[in-house]
Amino acid sequence: MTLPKFTYHPDPLATGAVVKSMKVCDCCGEARGYLYSGSIYSQRDVEWLCPWCIADGSAAREFKASYSDDFPLDGAGLKREVITEVCQRTPGYQSWRQEVWLDHCGDACEFHGFAEHDELKALSGQALQAFLSRHMLKANLWQDILDNYEKGGNPAVYKFRCRHCGDILYGMDFL
Repeated sequence: MTLPKFTYHPDPLATGAVVKSMKVCDCCGEARGYLYSGSIYSQRDVEWLCPWCIADGSAAREFKASYSDDFPLDGAGLKREVITEVCQRTPGYQSWRQEVWLDHCGDACEFHGFAEHDELKALSGQALQAFLSRHMLKANLWQDILDNYEKGGNPAVYKFRCRHCGDILYGMDFL
């Protein structure tokens, strides 16, 4: 069975946002072989959602659910349609405190999972300065983080890619 396509999360299996499972989706009542493994923000008790019910928006409508916080994208002035697609029709991602979906070139970025240690070590110039500024980090603290970085650990660094210019951006979260 082919998974639905997500514009802003192109490979949810690779990122771990979607996992193989024969549990039944709380929305459609079917066991389709895959379930969403991330956070579900809803006032109702929802445990299992299949990627198809996320992609077509039926789970968001049924449970008044979202999978990412809309505040950062709304604050960036993105179009409501983009914010709705990211937050209500795209698998979110796990973070320590609160996920922040990054934007660039007037659009939400694609999420590509945890950053690799080698790519973070190679970060330099304007890209590094933008990252340090966005996360209010001094260079010596960043070096300490790099020296101890473990993919998926604490702190976590997330990789995003601009859909328009191809720039790679990084988000970070920690306990």
